[in-house]
Amino acid sequence: MSESDETRLHSLGYAQELRRSLSGFNNFAVSFTIISILSGCLTLYGFGMKTGGPAAMIWGWPLVGVFVVLVGLGMAEVCSSYPTAGGLYYWAAKLAKRNAPAWAWFTGWFNLVGQVAVTAGIDFGAALFLNAFLDLQFGFAATPGHTVALLAVILLVHALLNTFGVRVVAVLNTISVWWHLLGVLAIVVVLAVVPDKHQDASFVFGEFVNQTGWSSPLYVFLLGLLLAQYTLTGYDASAHMTEETRGAAVAGPRGIVMSILVSLAAGWVLLIGLTFAIQDYDGAAGSATGVPPAQVFIDAVGLATGKVLLLICIGAQLFCGMAAVTGNSRMIYAFARDGAIPGSRVWHRINKRTRTPTNSVWLAAVGAFLLAVPYLWSYTAYAAVTSIAVVGLYTAYVIPIFLRVRAGEDFERGPWHLGRWGRPIGTVATIWVGFIFVLFMLPQVYPVTWESLNYTPIAFAVVLGGAALWWIVSARKWFTGPKVQGSAAELAAVERDLAGD
Repeated sequence: MSESDETRLHSLGYAQELRRSLSGFNNFAVSFTIISILSGCLTLYGFGMKTGGPAAMIWGWPLVGVFVVLVGLGMAEVCSSYPTAGGLYYWAAKLAKRNAPAWAWFTGWFNLVGQVAVTAGIDFGAALFLNAFLDLQFGFAATPGHTVALLAVILLVHALLNTFGVRVVAVLNTISVWWHLLGVLAIVVVLAVVPDKHQDASFVFGEFVNQTGWSSPLYVFLLGLLLAQYTLTGYDASAHMTEETRGAAVAGPRGIVMSILVSLAAGWVLLIGLTFAIQDYDGAAGSATGVPPAQVFIDAVGLATGKVLLLICIGAQLFCGMAAVTGNSRMIYAFARDGAIPGSRVWHRINKRTRTPTNSVWLAAVGAFLLAVPYLWSYTAYAAVTSIAVVGLYTAYVIPIFLRVRAGEDFERGPWHLGRWGRPIGTVATIWVGFIFVLFMLPQVYPVTWESLNYTPIAFAVVLGGAALWWIVSARKWFTGPKVQGSAAELAAVERDLAGD
């Protein structure tokens, strides 16, 4: 471990409790794996087919991508100044000139809700795809009950994997990067070479489909941006993993930015390749498997090869969910370290053998499962979970960027920074996130019924309403933001205790 990493962490007020064993590539791999184009792009592909169709999916991807890059750049600059597992809420506390504890509190809760939702969305998507494969292979019907049961098993496996320690997860994340890149290449090449016919370019880049019930093409196109915006989330994991990364003040920011750029390029190729290969649009959109990309594979290349491509996607999604539990647990650990979660002493506890926050791993898994349970009675639940992830995460992403813009020249830059471009980039990023905050709260289908309700506003009202009430009644009297663990001698004592000295 670099001495500068430990010294920098001590200056931020924390002991080196987590094992610092990750390289810069490992840090990038966590965020790239959580973004997972083979998860987000494909699990929401059916949503995109009905909400704008090919035109919205193909052109929405680079449109959203431009703004996501700006958000990522703004986050990366702040990450370089404060490389700590607390990430976003710690940054908000340090950058706010007034009411720093309140900024930190609400940033943390938005991040917490978004992290749990993105973990739910990823593993929920994996369960949908796995259920489709099991249906094709063994006749295990793709029903809501079966999908939720598979979700429980997947989350259990991911929690167990993360319990064994960060080194195992780091190896799997490295494998995951190549699985994703080679998997996308394999899928696109097979879909380009094997089918006897393909859609023409005018269909792929220009066909607009509206099966939402809404009459406004613009509104439907904007709703369709959810596919890209949801896929391009989770890169804050590079910040949450900085206390376990060597050379964190540079490796963390690079992990954020590179994971976005690589995902943007590979994801667009995947979407274009998949859309060219569609044989029966309506048949795929209404597939009995519940997974339109699986039907596209089967129609285009046959059942046997289609199932192989489906397995490639499932593998990527399982890697993605594993990494999401990792990043989520680190955020919970850091927030609990500062006393901001009920039962903080339990969730902050470190397993001395693995030097990982085992209890927070299990809280992340259980929370994700509970958020997905409404799928048992609501067919729009998956889109709602992804909306919750987008709204929660991007609000948490942009608060420290907004505060950095407001700080102006008072902002203390780290070794990785944007120079004079910091404020204009941060300003545009803030405006974009304000726009999507409203957009993804809105109804996605018409007419609006209990079965089709976008319950994103309800989820936020319950969780953040509770956090606000807790703040007003109690927390504002004692929550002072990120806590300093102690003097240099006290931090050293914590580290010796964990090392078993």
